[in-house]
Amino acid sequence: MIAAGIATITSQTLYSAEERQITHEAYGHILTNTRVWSPDGRWIVYDVRSDEAGAVFDGKRIEAVNVETGAVKLLYESQRGANCGAASWHPREMRVVFILGPENPTLDWQYGFGHREGVMVDFVRTGVAHHLDARDLTPPFTPGALRGGSHLHIWDAAGDWLCFTYNDALVEPELRAVGVAVPERPVSVPRAHPRNHDGDYFCVLATRTTANPVPGSDEISRACEEGWIGANGYLRADGTRQEKALAFQGTVVATNGQTVLEVFVADLPGDLTQAGDGPLEGTTERRPSPPKGIKQRRLTFTTDRKFPGIQGPRHWLRSSPDGVRIAFLMKDNSGVVQIWTISPNGGTPAQLTRNAHDIASAFTWSPDGRAIAHVMDTSVCVTDTDTGQTTRLTPPCDVASAPRPEACVFSPDGTAIAIVRRQKNGESLVNQICVVFLKNRNSVP
Repeated sequence: MIAAGIATITSQTLYSAEERQITHEAYGHILTNTRVWSPDGRWIVYDVRSDEAGAVFDGKRIEAVNVETGAVKLLYESQRGANCGAASWHPREMRVVFILGPENPTLDWQYGFGHREGVMVDFVRTGVAHHLDARDLTPPFTPGALRGGSHLHIWDAAGDWLCFTYNDALVEPELRAVGVAVPERPVSVPRAHPRNHDGDYFCVLATRTTANPVPGSDEISRACEEGWIGANGYLRADGTRQEKALAFQGTVVATNGQTVLEVFVADLPGDLTQAGDGPLEGTTERRPSPPKGIKQRRLTFTTDRKFPGIQGPRHWLRSSPDGVRIAFLMKDNSGVVQIWTISPNGGTPAQLTRNAHDIASAFTWSPDGRAIAHVMDTSVCVTDTDTGQTTRLTPPCDVASAPRPEACVFSPDGTAIAIVRRQKNGESLVNQICVVFLKNRNSVP
C-alpha cells in the first residue's frame, strides 16, 4: 500500500508525507512502542506474533527489515519450545534486546509474567542470545539477579542502562514493578534450580509497590509503562542535574476506593549496587528492594478530576529529549483523550492537544523535541509541541486498516515514522510495517 498526501486538521500545513508499506510477508509483524529503528535509520526490528495486538506471545523469530530495499534479516529464532518478542535497538550499536520465554517449558514453568527474561543479540553475529538479567530462584538469593520475569527492555539515550517491567516469581507475583539493568558487572548464580542462569547486567528494582495501598496516599500497587527522562536526565528546581531518572505510571487508591493511574518519577543514584532498607535480592518473604538513594515521587494528583488519572490507549510515558516535559494521555473535561505534559519537578499538568478526536495510540517525540507522533481518527498525525497544533500525515481510512495503536515511532533523524497496519493477504488481514516519510517540513511561525 502507498498512500500519499495529507489531510490537515488545522488550517495550516506543517508537513507533507508519503506512506510506504515496507514488509509484505504473509505473517504478523509487531513493533515495540519505541526504539524500533536501528541507530543509522536503515533497519526496523520487529517480532512475528500472530495476533494483531501482539497479546498472544507465540512469535518464534526476531527479524529486521531494510527500509530502503525491503530485505528481511533473521536476527534470532527461538528454540526448544520458547517464544520471543518485544524487540528494541541499542541507540548507538547494532544490538537488539528482546523478551525470551522459557525453553523446554513445563507445566509449572511456562511463559508468564514471572517466567520471562531479557536477552540480547548482535546484528552481525546473529542467532546467539546473551542473557541480560540473571535469575536466582533458590535462597540465599544473589544481589544483581532477579527472581522472576522482565519485560520490554529499553536502553537509555546513552546506551548504558536499560529499564524494564518486572514480576516476581516467588513473592506477590501480581505486583508489577519497574527495574533497571546496569553494566556494573556480570552476575553469576549457583545452579541450584533448573531455571537459574547468569546475566551480563546487574539488575535491581527501581520502584516500590505494595499489595494494599492506603487510600489517599502515594503508595502504589503497580508500576509500569515507564520511560527514561531526557537524553541527559533533567534539571532539578535548584538548577542541579539529575542524570538518570524514570517516569512511570503508578496505580494509587483514591479516598473513595477507586484505583487511578498517576504519573510518578524514580530519581536514580549513580550507584545501584548498594542496598537500601532491604536486600536488593529480596528474601523468601519479601520482594527485592530498591537500592539506596532511589527517590520515588508522585507528580500528578488527579483523583478529584471529572475524568481522573491517565487514560486512553495503552501507552508509555515519554519525555522530551531535553528532559523538560513528560508526556502522557488523559481525558479533558469533555471526555476526549488528549496529550498532556508535566515537568519532572512536578507542578500542574499542561494540556497540549485540544482536538475533537481521541489520541488513539502510543506516541514518540521527534529527536529535536518539536513534534510528537501518534494516531488519531484513523490517521498518523504529528502534534507541534509548542503550539499543540495537530496535523494529519495520512488520510482517514476504515477502522480495519487504521494504524495500530501499539506503536507510532519516529526515526532517529526525525524524517520518518514507523507504524503497523492490517493489510490484505488473500482473504485475511495481516499486520504489516509501514513507514510515513516526512518531507517539506516548514518552520513553525
